[in-house]
Amino acid sequence: MKHSKVVFSVLAFAALALFPLVAGKYGIDLVTKIMIFAVFALSLELLVGGTGLVCFGQAAFLGIGAYAAVRLSPQDGSASLLWLLPVCVLAAALYALLVGMLSLRTSGVYFIMVTLAFAQMAYYVAHDTPLGGGTDGIYMTFKPVLGALLDLDRPLVLYSFTLACLMATFGFLAVLLRSRFGRALAGIRVNEQRMRATGFSTFGYKLAAFVISGAIAGLAGFLFAVKDGYVNPELISWHVSGNVLIMIILGGIGHLRGALIGAFAFALLQELFKSEAIFGDFAKHWQLGLGMTIIASVALLPLGLAGVPQQLARRLLERPGAGAGGGAAEPGDE
Repeated sequence: MKHSKVVFSVLAFAALALFPLVAGKYGIDLVTKIMIFAVFALSLELLVGGTGLVCFGQAAFLGIGAYAAVRLSPQDGSASLLWLLPVCVLAAALYALLVGMLSLRTSGVYFIMVTLAFAQMAYYVAHDTPLGGGTDGIYMTFKPVLGALLDLDRPLVLYSFTLACLMATFGFLAVLLRSRFGRALAGIRVNEQRMRATGFSTFGYKLAAFVISGAIAGLAGFLFAVKDGYVNPELISWHVSGNVLIMIILGGIGHLRGALIGAFAFALLQELFKSEAIFGDFAKHWQLGLGMTIIASVALLPLGLAGVPQQLARRLLERPGAGAGGGAAEPGDE
């Protein structure tokens, strides 16, 4: 099972690396957007799947990273990627630190509502003040560069840079979740009271995970701002937080690859149901088709898309006479 996960990840990233060789301009732009969504989904997977914290305000960190990228970019020339990217990530991480220090003192539905409240505060700051440009949003006049080596105004360069960020984020979280820190987060997810009884400061671990998650969301926000050259308050709205939560549920909570699969599945389903060539006039009501598909997926695939092989294997084992001893898998089996 472990080797199959590694093979899947390697093949997925290899396919993404080779995709520009066969894709047109529209395809490259679409997959770049989806990869940014995947980075964003990975940030929430660390909280929900890795720590057991359901955050409904993740869009705030995405928006802060995006707004910082636009606001800090000079109007008369390109900013250096070396300082602009770290500053955007740091801005999102600092807001995550503030939100985490207050919201993590609650739990359950109260935690969900407090994180939503902080996200809405950020939304109204962007929506109602000159800082965020109001409902019109603000534009990035010049895309950041890294000398003559990297110009993010070029679609292929931006695609490659986004893929590199996605791979780095995936690799970082894979190592993190297998470390002692990651094992502690898994223990908190399973039974926080027991972790406290064994001497772990669960608040510190949860706060660190929350800040790291916010920083990764800030990276996704930076990439969104650079890709579109424009940000508006809708990037911080509650439905963006809802969409990324749907992505990790659709892909399969508890799997980093699930966040990738969910981001691609969600975005491609949107494109499918919006297609007038396929659905005709029904494409105007694409939200209905998307919603029904997601409901069916959750009902039929409780482990998400990433858990389909596991679900099929269990059903085969449950068949009479299938394998020595037959019967279902052991409770602790993955």
